[in-house]
Amino acid sequence: MMAFITHCLKNARLDLIGLLVCAGLLWAVGGVARAEVPTTEISTLRFERDGEAVLLTAAVKFELSAAVQEALFKGVPMVFLAEVDLFRERWYWTNKKVVSAERHMRLAYQPLTRRWRLNVASGLITQAGLAVALNQNFDTLPDALAAVQRLSRWKIADVSDLDLEQRHLVEFRFRLDVSQLPRPFQIGTLGQSDWNISASSSQPLVLDGVK
Repeated sequence: MMAFITHCLKNARLDLIGLLVCAGLLWAVGGVARAEVPTTEISTLRFERDGEAVLLTAAVKFELSAAVQEALFKGVPMVFLAEVDLFRERWYWTNKKVVSAERHMRLAYQPLTRRWRLNVASGLITQAGLAVALNQNFDTLPDALAAVQRLSRWKIADVSDLDLEQRHLVEFRFRLDVSQLPRPFQIGTLGQSDWNISASSSQPLVLDGVK
């Protein structure tokens, strides 16, 4: 009986050691995976006045995960969304939103031509092409992504929308809009950091090139 109990205790200790080793390995692998998740960064954000228009120029740095690239090459379009809210600051109350603007950028791979197509619009882009303001074609994915990552002289407001005697605050957001993915992909991306491409910045409105 004593030998049997000793044998059981030894097996229990081995099982416990095995569980601890497995847990340690899973923690280490998880830590490496988290460390390798690409980050998204807004490297440039500036504003200028050109006549009666307020223009935004921005640069966003990010890398696509293997999961996103695989979906793209399988023909699943990705929509990147840039959003701007412009507020007039009020010391006596909450800031007042005076204007908002959006830019939807739909990136899709064309298997027949092996080229990349980028549709840009100020609203939702439908299959019928409604609201599309710009269409571009690219030979490579890096070239197409470079166009997504650069927002050059985007008109976000009219000067008449602003009170130039008052201070204004700009909130800029950029993200991969997973809500516009096909339904099965929306479910599959829940809680998956591979699909988390997003960044935001808030800063006072300073207009360059005032005319």
